Amino acid sequence: MQQRHHILVVDDEPQIRRMLRRFLEDEGYKVSEASGEREVEAALDRGIDLMTLDLNLGSADGLAIARRVRQNSDVPIVMITGKGDMIDRIVGLEIGADDYIPKPFHLREVLARIRTVLRRSAAARPATASGTIGFDDFVLDPARRTLRAPDGTDIVLTTGEFDLLLVFARHPHQVLDRDRIMDLLKGQDWAPNDRSIDNQVARLRKLIETDTARPRLIKTIRGAGYSFTPERLG
Repeated sequence: MQQRHHILVVDDEPQIRRMLRRFLEDEGYKVSEASGEREVEAALDRGIDLMTLDLNLGSADGLAIARRVRQNSDVPIVMITGKGDMIDRIVGLEIGADDYIPKPFHLREVLARIRTVLRRSAAARPATASGTIGFDDFVLDPARRTLRAPDGTDIVLTTGEFDLLLVFARHPHQVLDRDRIMDLLKGQDWAPNDRSIDNQVARLRKLIETDTARPRLIKTIRGAGYSFTPERLG
């Protein structure tokens, strides 16, 4: 039985909302429903742990809603939609969706995806008493602003490199485009066409990747952005 995670189901079809709600409640989740942006905003104010979001909400645009949610919240988003076009999938992931499931879907698959995304979301938060974040035997300490290598030595990072790595470490296995990274790097002054993100990523790879030609931790997602993909977290 799940620990009463609160899931928001966003869909303009009442029968789909009811079906997902009943199924997820039977699995131990708390579930709310929404059919448009105002209801989404109200649910976010109350607090939710994850939202499923249809791209086609009648007069509303699911992608636009996801984009606005991402401006102020890191709540995980699983897109469930009848649109099967690859461009929609890429755009959805690019603006910050955590997963994408096309209709028609199997309820057990939806459950499995939700569980996976919730685990990733939990792993993205500092879990130890000291607030450190571990990934593949590296230890990142936000309080001391240090990074310890697997061999126990300290890796010297610039302020920009550390801040960028912290963004990646707190959003593992998500596709982050440059705009999203800039939003998360609050307080930074970025020009619209600034390539500083790419340059910082290149420098970070030299410090933490075994093979910069075949990066394993910070991967480039062609046409979408970057994804932080450690094998182990915590």
